[in-house]
Amino acid sequence: MTHRPLLPLAAALLALSLAACNPQTPDDDAKQSGPIPTTSAASGAAGGPPEGALSLADAIAKIPKGDEKRDGYERDSFKHWTDEDQDGCPTRAEVLIEEATTKPEQGERCTLTGGAWTSAYDNTEVTDAKRLDIDHMVPLAEAWDSK
Repeated sequence: MTHRPLLPLAAALLALSLAACNPQTPDDDAKQSGPIPTTSAASGAAGGPPEGALSLADAIAKIPKGDEKRDGYERDSFKHWTDEDQDGCPTRAEVLIEEATTKPEQGERCTLTGGAWTSAYDNTEVTDAKRLDIDHMVPLAEAWDSK
C-alpha cells in the first residue's frame, strides 16, 4: 500500500492549532473589525504578532495544492476498529472511554454501558454511545486522493 500525503488533514490540524492559540467567544466575531489581536505573551515588541509569524489565512495559503487521484484506493485496505494494543477493546471503545465525562461501565469483550460525553462543539451531553461518531477528521478516500 502506498502512503499518500494527508494535506487536508494537515490543513485542518494547522487551522485548529492556530485557532487554539487565540480563542474567541462567539460574540467576538461580531465585534471584530480588524486583524485578530494576539496575547501579550505571543506578541512582538509593538503588540502585534511575533516577527515572522503568519496569519491563519497566510499559513493555509502556503500549503501546497496537489492533484487528487483515486487510483488504487480500496476501502477494504484500511482496517476498521482494530484492537491495536490487544487489550480486548477496539479503538472505538478506547476513544469512548477516554473521552467520557462520566466513565461507562466496561463489560465482557469491552461492551460499554452507561457513561456520558459532552460535545466540545455545542456543550450538549450525550448518554447513548451509539449516537456518537468516532471517525476520521478527513474521510479515507479524500486523504488518499490528496497528494
